[in-house]
Amino acid sequence: MRNIEFHNRENEIKEIRAILDSRPTLITFIYGPINSGKTELINNLMKSLPETQKVFYINLRGRFISNYDEFIKVLFDVEHEERYGRIREFLKPIVNVLPDSYSGIPIPKDMFLKLFKEKDVEDAFVYIETVLRAFCESGRAPPVLVIDELQVIGDLKVDGLLIYKLFNFFIRLTKELHLAHVFAATSDSLAIVDVYSEAMLDGRCRYLLVDDFDYETTAAFLGKYGFTDDEKSVAWEYCGGKPGCLVELICSDEKDRAAKKMLTTKVSQLKDLLDYLNYTKPRITIGEDTYMVEKEDVVSILKRFIDAECIDDEGLNRPAKHFLIKDNILFLDPDIGIIKPQSRLNLLAVRKVIANV
Repeated sequence: MRNIEFHNRENEIKEIRAILDSRPTLITFIYGPINSGKTELINNLMKSLPETQKVFYINLRGRFISNYDEFIKVLFDVEHEERYGRIREFLKPIVNVLPDSYSGIPIPKDMFLKLFKEKDVEDAFVYIETVLRAFCESGRAPPVLVIDELQVIGDLKVDGLLIYKLFNFFIRLTKELHLAHVFAATSDSLAIVDVYSEAMLDGRCRYLLVDDFDYETTAAFLGKYGFTDDEKSVAWEYCGGKPGCLVELICSDEKDRAAKKMLTTKVSQLKDLLDYLNYTKPRITIGEDTYMVEKEDVVSILKRFIDAECIDDEGLNRPAKHFLIKDNILFLDPDIGIIKPQSRLNLLAVRKVIANV
């Protein structure tokens, strides 16, 4: 099996390191199109941090979280009493006894069962704050808390939407107490927009875009795997700088055929979606209200990409826009207010299909 190396995210790494070298003050959203390498960037960076800087990495990918119990299970890393002792004895020497790596917030089993039984999310947050405070009071660098695939809990309610409670807690950890660096990663930019508006994040967060590679980076990446100039041109024409798509080509013996097959698949998927809209009107919830998605509004937005690679976010039919973004056809950059296809393949598919609609 071919090993694909992490490649050239120097600007993003430099920006994150600058954040980690300063006192925690803001929540950092790591966002970008699907398969642009956000999780890979996070994992690579975590490996390079000094052992004295603890990272709590919670990846929600593939987790079915529909209630409080499931959320708590994902959030915490339960450790046996005999290893860490009771909570009063646990917090003081925490930085010396914890293992080098774990996925969630470490917690003794008895405390976890108490939180699990009482179902009080605020109590869970108080516990996390206490643990993070213990790290900071030890004189070490502030710990790093990463929530990856944030959109998984976007609709989860625990006496109100959990995600808003979570981000108000993150504001406390960063802006108010400076206890930890908090990173929230997602490819669902609508989730960021919703949280921003509801959790009062103005002046309390920053954005870090992990986008597809530019041409020079793409060519250098493919050159490491023996691509000829013609193969690089084919890759750029079909895949642009989408890391996930480029990896597929690297693993293929017939680059041109593989690229054309990927486009054929995207075209087929888009045609099927438009045919689906002939028979039904999907419903999209925006705020407290639900709206029906009309095919003509979807087509109207897609037609704007026949002559453009990106468009302004303003003035678009909102239900149709949300539908296309949630279906991973379009990507919204909430920082600068532009919309573009999720990939070069999506753009080519839109142009090929919409021209005949």
